[in-house]
Amino acid sequence: MALTDKMLARKEGSVGYIVFNNPARHNAVSLDMWEAAEHFLAEFRDDKAIRAVIVTGAGNKAFVSGADISRFEKERSNKETSERYNEAVDRAYNAFYDFPKPTIAMIRGYCIGGGVGLALCCDMRICTEASTFAVPAAKLSIGYRFAPLKKLVDLVGPSYAKEIFFTARQFTAAEAHGMGLVNRVLPDDQLESYVNDYARRISENAPLSIDSVKFMVAQAFVDESKRDLATCEAMVQACFASNDFKEGRTAFMEKRKPKFTGT
Repeated sequence: MALTDKMLARKEGSVGYIVFNNPARHNAVSLDMWEAAEHFLAEFRDDKAIRAVIVTGAGNKAFVSGADISRFEKERSNKETSERYNEAVDRAYNAFYDFPKPTIAMIRGYCIGGGVGLALCCDMRICTEASTFAVPAAKLSIGYRFAPLKKLVDLVGPSYAKEIFFTARQFTAAEAHGMGLVNRVLPDDQLESYVNDYARRISENAPLSIDSVKFMVAQAFVDESKRDLATCEAMVQACFASNDFKEGRTAFMEKRKPKFTGT
C-alpha cells in the first residue's frame, strides 16, 4: 500500500511511535491515514523489539480532531464510499484496541470525535492541562455505532457517557480526569518526557506478564459465557514456566535490574 506522509512512525529503543501528522487541520483524519495507522501497528505488532507504543498527534494544538471534513466529498459522498471509510475506521480502531502490547495515547490540545474514539482504543490516556475533549455527534446528527460507544461506557460509566453525547460540549482535562476518561493530567512542558519515561518503564517489565494482564482485562468485558478462561490460565502458567521468571528472581536476589526477553 502507498503510505501517506500524514502518518509517521518511528522506533526509539523498545518504544514505537505512531503520529497523526496533519497539524494544519488539527490532525483531522482521512481514509488513507486510518489505513496507514493500521499498517504501522501491524509492523510494531510483529517487531519483538517493540514492547510499548505511544500514539499522538503532530504539533501543539491537537491529538486528533476527528474526520477530515475537507475529504468528505471524495471519501464519504455516497453509500459505497461511506461504507469503505467506516470499514477502514473500524479496522483501525480494532487494530489499536486488540493490539497485544501496551499503548498510550499522548494527548495535547483538541481530542474531538474520532480522536476520543481513538484514545478509547488505547490502554492509557495521558494529557496536558490545556487539553479539551468532545464528541459533537449530536451537533451534526451523526449516529454513533455501538462498539465505540460501549468502549466509552465501559470506561466512564453510563451517566458520563450520556452527558458527553447529550451535551456535545467540550470538556476540560480536569473534567475528563474526574470522569476517568484520562489517567493523568500534566503541565504541557512535562507531557512528552513523562509519557516517554512511562513507556520505557513499561517496556522494561516482563512482556509475558503484561501480555497476560492485557488479555485478561479485555476478557473481563466479554460476556461470561464467552470468556476464554483456558487461555487466561495458560498465559499465567507460561509466565511461571518462562526464562523471564527465573531472570526476575535472580535479578531480585542479586539486587540488579532484570533483563527480560519475553521468553
